Amino acid sequence: MEKIKIIKGCTASFDVDAQKCFTPLCPNELPVPEGDQIVEELNKQATFAKVRIGSKDAHSPQAVWVTNDPTKIATPLPEGLRGPNVDFYWPVHAVPSTKGFELLEGLPTPKDYDYFVWKGMELDMHPYGACFHDLSDKFSTGIIEYLKSQYITHVIVAGLATDFCVFTTAKQLINSGFKIILNKAGCRGISPEGCAKAISDLTALGAIIIESSDDLILSQAMYK
Repeated sequence: MEKIKIIKGCTASFDVDAQKCFTPLCPNELPVPEGDQIVEELNKQATFAKVRIGSKDAHSPQAVWVTNDPTKIATPLPEGLRGPNVDFYWPVHAVPSTKGFELLEGLPTPKDYDYFVWKGMELDMHPYGACFHDLSDKFSTGIIEYLKSQYITHVIVAGLATDFCVFTTAKQLINSGFKIILNKAGCRGISPEGCAKAISDLTALGAIIIESSDDLILSQAMYK
C-alpha cells in the first residue's frame, strides 16, 4: 500500500474509549479480546497529529440499561425502559473511581489531552459515539466544534471497540465534514463480523482504512 501523506497541522488523533473496562484487564465488564494491546499504536498515530483528543465512558451502576444477566447483553431493552437515548442492555462498566474507568497504562491522563470528553453519565443515556451525548446526534460534546476551531480537516481514529464506539464516532465525524483515517492496528472489536461490517460501512462513507501508522507519512504536500 502506498503511504498516506499527512499534513500534521490540520490533523487530529482520536483515542476513543481506550479504557480498561473494554479489555481482559476487567473480565467482568465488557472485555474486548486484545483490547489492552493498542497503546503503542495509539501513541504512534498521535505523532502525526497537531492535536490529540480522547473520550471515556462514564456510567452509573444504577443506569436503566444495566443487567447482570449475560444472556441479555446487547439485546434490546423492553418498551418500559427503552427511551430516545438508551437502547440495549449492557453490564456494569466504566464506573468512575473503578479500575475499569481508567485509561490504559501508557496513555496520557485526560488532562494531558488537547481535548477530552466523558459520556453516558446520565442514567437514561448510553451514547456510543463520542461527538454527541444523545443517540440522535443533537446534543454535542464539543468535539466537533473544538476540531473546527483548530482548523482540523482530517482525524485519525482508533480505540475500543471497532464495531461500536469507534465506528459511531468515526461516522459522526464523517457526517460533520471531516475526512477520517481509521487505524485498524489501534482498534480491537467485539466480533469479527461486527468489525468487518463497521469497516465496510465506513469505507462506503469515504473513510480511509489503514492497517497501522506505518501506512502514514508526514508531508507538506496536499492529502492524497
